[in-house]
Amino acid sequence: MILRRFEADDSSIILSWIKNEREFRLWSADRFGDYPSAPEMITAHHNMCSRTGDFFPLTAVDENGNIEGHLILRFIDDERKEIRFGFVIVDSSHRGMGLGRKMLELAKRYAADVLHAERLSLGVFENNQAAVKCYRAVGFVERTGVKELFQTLGESWKCIEMAMNI
Repeated sequence: MILRRFEADDSSIILSWIKNEREFRLWSADRFGDYPSAPEMITAHHNMCSRTGDFFPLTAVDENGNIEGHLILRFIDDERKEIRFGFVIVDSSHRGMGLGRKMLELAKRYAADVLHAERLSLGVFENNQAAVKCYRAVGFVERTGVKELFQTLGESWKCIEMAMNI
């Protein structure tokens, strides 16, 4: 697996991994509008955010160029020391096989070696236990404090903040 820059054609493949609105909200909260989202929404979002020079959408591909995962990295501080991971997803037909962990390890190295970040953070919904477990496996720990609430599908979801030094 390698990480490469996100391409517009990746959007439709990424969205094909999401089978229902619950999965869509676990992945993107409310950032890409209504379910189902259109590939153009993701591409437009990533292109707009990339203009700042602080936003890095990446796609994980295997040795044959098949897309296996996607995530974004973005600086969240003026000193450019902390990177926030977001929109982390792997091919739904390959979940549970360690791809998420492998992709996150590559992203950690990219953040440290290419972007020279010192700290990583992310937000994950408490009810997304597979993701929480994956993040813990690569070294993220929960930040203490108030958990943000997100209202969706008639429920209140708690968002856990996680971080790590690199």
